[in-house]
Formats: sequence, C-alpha cells, structure tokens
Amino acid sequence: MPERYLTFDRELWASLRAATPMTLREDDLAGLRGINERIDLDEVTAVYLPLTRLLNLYVSATQNLHKVTATFLGKLAPKVPYVIGVAGSVAVGKSTFARILQALLSRWPDHPKVDLITTDGFLHPNRVLEERGIMNRKGFPESYDTRALLAFLRELKSGRAEVSAPVYSHVVYDIVDGEKATVCQPDILILEGLNVLQVGAAGTESTEFVSDYFDFSIYIDAEESDIESWYVDRFLSLRESIFQDPDSFFQHYAHLSHDEAVATARFIWKEINGLNLRENIEPTRDRASLILHKDSDHRVDDVRLLKL
Repeated sequence: MPERYLTFDRELWASLRAATPMTLREDDLAGLRGINERIDLDEVTAVYLPLTRLLNLYVSATQNLHKVTATFLGKLAPKVPYVIGVAGSVAVGKSTFARILQALLSRWPDHPKVDLITTDGFLHPNRVLEERGIMNRKGFPESYDTRALLAFLRELKSGRAEVSAPVYSHVVYDIVDGEKATVCQPDILILEGLNVLQVGAAGTESTEFVSDYFDFSIYIDAEESDIESWYVDRFLSLRESIFQDPDSFFQHYAHLSHDEAVATARFIWKEINGLNLRENIEPTRDRASLILHKDSDHRVDDVRLLKL
C-alpha cells in the first residue's frame, strides 16, 4: 500500500523552521507546562516552530480562499475560524501541546486571535453518566454529548459572532453548572480532546463527524508503555497536589502510600485509559493531518505529515 505520509526525523523537521522567530521565553513556557511535562525551549524550537510556520502558511492560504470565494459571490462572507484538532491519549501531553501551540500561533500577525477549547466540557455530567451506568467509561466515546459538540462546531463554522461551550473542572471531576467558555470569531480555534478524530458520532444516527469541521488535525503519539509510565508519574504528582484539595473528587487517593498509589494508577490505566487508547483513540491516528511521535523522554523524535 502506498505511504500516505511524508516522514521526517527530528533534525530534518527542525530544519523546516527556516527563519521563524522564537517568540516564547522560558518564563512563558513555565506557565504553559503541564504536570510532569519536561518540555524546554529546545523542543519548542525543533518541533513547534516548524509546525507553526506550516500552519501559518495553511491559514493564510485558507484566508485567501475565503476572499476569492467572497469576490466570486460578490458579497462579504462571515469570518470563519480555521479549526485545528488535537488528539491523543490521556497523559500523552495534549493539553500542554495545545497551550504552547496557541501561544505561538497568537504571536503571528495574520491571526492574532487564537482560542482553545477542550472536549472535556462536552462530557455528559456525572449524574447522566451514573444514570446510564457508564461512570467508569468517562472519556470513552459514549460519555460525550456529541450532539452538543457538533452543534458548537456547526455554529462556529457558520461564522456566528459568539459560540459557547460548557466548562469542565478536573478538581470536582464534573461539568461546572452555569459556567461557559465563549469564543468570539477567533482567527484560529484549537479543539483538544481524546476522541476528536472519531468517525462515529456516538449516540446519534447522524453521519456528521467532529473531524468534518477540522481544517487540520494533529495526533500526539507514543508507545503505550511510555504513556502508562507518564500516567503513573502524573497520578503520583496529583496525589501530592490536586488530590489534596478538599473539593477534589479524588481526595480519597490523597492518603494512599506510594506503592498503593502506583498500584491504583496501573489498575486505572489497565481498566480504563489504556483500554480507551487501544479501542478508540489509537485507531484514529491515521486520520490526522500530522502525527508527532514522542520518545520515552517526552521529546518528539518523528513527524509524519499527510500528503496533500
């Protein structure tokens, strides 16, 4: 079967940065890192700057296409955001990646307004998951309100002035009642989540998919054994931080011994997160426009770009 992707090692990909300037400082990066993330400015230079150069070219081409279409129709078309999907496993570093990408893209003069929305806000509330008996399936496709997510993207791509998404709290492990994240015609929207490349709209008979609304999509990849190790490390860090919060849904994990915490994290990985990765997330990898593969040290060692 012909190869659909162009493959770059780290050095070759880094060379595609060309003259793209570094617009982040170390203190900026410190505020964007996630728990146990080891990303540094060298990683930003080698991986993110070539990517932002590519995306800037794609966004500019898309903006020009909209202008051409408006000229053909003889009327102004509403501003439509360029939508980038970011997918990958729990603990693979999606959130940090998306935040850094947002920060870098917002520093380009042609598209200064870049918003970031996570699909966590489109999870069904815990009461709904409990009613359906799928509380232990949170993060699996059936745990999302896919209709609401599709409606959000449909309104966004129609050029609507304001579109709102629900907000999720990782402390209380639930949707925050009455709280919304509102986007107002951004130049770029980054949508980050586990299952954004899914081809099925769970719970609907529609053939409309979330990825239909993407202009570009990125999958963060790594060996499962490495991701599991990162998940365990993150669980141990959370045990010493967020789990200590009296409002934390997982406060009962805060008092586990080190060995108990490791065993608990590995059990959760085996029964939930690893299962979801193998059954639902990893099978969507080859639908992405770009695949970034991380080595065991969190550094990207391989990049695959889908041929046009």
